[in-house]
Amino acid sequence: MNIYERAFLFPCLGEALIGIVCVPEIAASTGVLIVVGGPQYRVGSHRQFLLLSRSLAHAGFPVMRFDFRGMGDSHGETRNFENVEDDIGAAIDAFVADCPNIERIVLWGLCDAASASLLYFNSKHDRRVCGMFLLNPWVRSEASLAKTHVKHYYLRRLQQREFWTKLLSGRAKVAHAYRGLFSNLLLAQRGDNKESKDFRGCMANALSGFDGPIMFVLSENDYTAKEFQQFVSDSPEWKGLLSSPRVTTLSLAEADHTFSSVVWRERVAQCTVDWLCQSGLGLVADRVTGSNI
Repeated sequence: MNIYERAFLFPCLGEALIGIVCVPEIAASTGVLIVVGGPQYRVGSHRQFLLLSRSLAHAGFPVMRFDFRGMGDSHGETRNFENVEDDIGAAIDAFVADCPNIERIVLWGLCDAASASLLYFNSKHDRRVCGMFLLNPWVRSEASLAKTHVKHYYLRRLQQREFWTKLLSGRAKVAHAYRGLFSNLLLAQRGDNKESKDFRGCMANALSGFDGPIMFVLSENDYTAKEFQQFVSDSPEWKGLLSSPRVTTLSLAEADHTFSSVVWRERVAQCTVDWLCQSGLGLVADRVTGSNI
């Protein structure tokens, strides 16, 4: 199937943002908006977002990627993922205007872009958003990071023969190691007392209030993903949310945070297509590509 790419400018609160759409000859009525995490621009690490958009377009889905205000080639002041709801809303408006056959939108985001996607729905309740594909969501706090370090770094180090060999030979910096472990234990035990008031509580509200399908993809070789899993297991507000029939969770063995190998990038792209079709969001694309999914 032939695909076509075009760049254009669109407005967001008086600033000009750049977007690039990748459209197949015959397109599904579901468009995929790639929300870019920071600090990076619309191409993505290892050209991931560029390659992903073309893969999805070849499968029959129109795709748009864009730069937030203050990033890449867009104008305005830089802002963090907690303050980009207006940018995402403006991008959806521009995407639908440029591709009028689109009836619904799937938000696709990695790291803090995954968090930003949930925060967008929590803030705007945009009914055009019918699904979310979220990879290694960002839920960082001092306490959650400390728990992750204790569980996945310090405990593992204590089980390694190399550590004890260095310790007994005097080559290990014992005082430094113990200070790090003690500091992380204190932070982990302190916990998060203001969870419901921070962005992670808002993410939970979005997840509980969203009635469309959601896919979480978690890299096994990534502290951000491990931190997310640890936080979800400890958080009362997140209790049971990932076990909802609307939510699918997939772990990718050995994958790193940005899916830096060709194999991992292609696996993510195929998982995205499969999930879109299995969720009933790619019926037109199925007829075009002859898929039996």
